[in-house]
This record gives sequence, structure tokens and C-alpha cells, in this order.
Amino acid sequence: MNNESRTLWISLIAGLFAAFLLYSYSQEKKAEYDKQYGATESVMIARVDIPELRTVDDTMLEIVQRPHDFIEPSALANPDVAIGQVSAVPIKKGEQILSTKLLHPGPDTGIALQVAPEKRAITIPIDDIRGVAKLIRPGDRVDLYAALEIGKGLSSRREVSVLMSDVPILATGLNIMNSIPRVFEMDANGKDMTQINLATDTKYTTVTIEATPKEAQDLIYLMSATPGNIFLTLRNPNDRKPPPRMPSSGAESVQSRVGIQPEPANAGGFPQQQIRQVPGQVPNTNGR
Repeated sequence: MNNESRTLWISLIAGLFAAFLLYSYSQEKKAEYDKQYGATESVMIARVDIPELRTVDDTMLEIVQRPHDFIEPSALANPDVAIGQVSAVPIKKGEQILSTKLLHPGPDTGIALQVAPEKRAITIPIDDIRGVAKLIRPGDRVDLYAALEIGKGLSSRREVSVLMSDVPILATGLNIMNSIPRVFEMDANGKDMTQINLATDTKYTTVTIEATPKEAQDLIYLMSATPGNIFLTLRNPNDRKPPPRMPSSGAESVQSRVGIQPEPANAGGFPQQQIRQVPGQVPNTNGR
């Protein structure tokens, strides 16, 4: 073995020995570190700044290792628990995600977060007749019909048409979708608190729906003119197909459905009087 080979082997052995010493030192320090602060565990932190009342998604979260003693009591480690919830307060980048800083969508977060992007929430008045006997619940889907007066004067007529289809109900009165359906009110004496179960409440007089800005504009016009002419029909939750386009319903279409023919009009535009015939008598067709 020449001098160059011997030098190479000595350098290699020295390098391995130095690596062994470094590894031993790091393991020793790790043992001291674990003994002092506890073993490392997985914890979830914010990858980016999360503003207040922002829906949390997977792009905002990151899993890291932290010493046990450095993990806060309510810190979360499973992203599935946090995804879909709402930040109750601003969460800074690198901050641990705590269950106490997250809220389920509901009364505490309002209804805005449940409105789809590019849609609007709008409230319309209902009663037993126009609101399916108030059997509608948050999360249901409905169709909206409008009864409108067409024309003016003697030529005016009423027609009914589908205004909106497959519309989600965000709230019925104060009962909001994805919330605990209850509310507390003071009794008549103002002394005791009464809990009202909103799941069976039929005292509400409004429903809040989701609509496009143009649909909301049309609804506002109708409510400002004839708020009692909007009717709701309830859909099966599995029925998501848009209904076929139907002609408007009017007096003629309803009469034809039940087998009644419209009365013919005379020259003056008024229905002719029906001629009543007495048995055994020849009808007088000359008006005498």
C-alpha cells in the first residue's frame, strides 16, 4: 500500500469516526432535549395568515413536529377536524391551530359564510298558504312561482309562472342552516328564560333564500309591488333537475284543464247570455 492509499484510508476512517461522534453527540443532546421538554409530536400550524371569519381549507394548514411541552392544550393535529370550520379570530402564520379559535358555521358566524360565491341572501315573506304550511326547513330546496297582473284595464289578466327553480333555503325565520335549532326568549313576566326549539317552530313569517343578483333584483321589485304574489313549492332533496319550461297559467289554461270552455263573446266583447229552455217550449231566438 502506497502512501497515497494509506492517507486516503486514514482520512476515510477519520471522517467516519467524526460522523459517529457527531451522531452520538446529537443523540445525546436529543435525549437531554426530550427529557427536558418532552418527545416531539405532530401539531398543525397556519401556513399563511388566516383572517377572522374565514373558512379554513387545506391550503392554509401545515403539519410540523414540536416538543410536547411546546404544544398548546387545545392544539389540533388532524387537518380534517379544522377544514370547513371558520376562524373565530385572526390566526397568524406559524401559529398553532387551536380548537378554541375555530367555529362551526352557524349563528356565531352568521349566515354570510353559507352564501355561495357570486350569490346573495334575500328574505321573502310567507304564510301558511304561500310557504307550504310552514313545513319548510333550512337546507330544503324550493321553486318560486309568481302570480302577476298582465295588461291594463279590461284587457288585464293574471298569469302564474315559474320565477326561480331549485332554490336553497338558508334560514326560516331565525333558524339558520347548519346551526343548533334553538333560541332563548324571556317569558311574558320578563323573569324566566324559555328555550324554543326552532326545529319544530312554525311561527316564522319569513324565509331566507340564495339567489343571483339579478334574481334578487326581480324579487325586490315583486316584493315592493305585490309581496303576496310569491308562492313556494317544496322539492324532494334528490330532485335536482330543472323543471321543463311551461307556458304561463291563466284563466284559460285552468278552465281547459278542468273541462270548462270559455264563453263565446258577442260583437260587443261580452259573453253571450245562455238561453234557458223550458221543457215543451220552443226557444225564442229573436230576443222576444
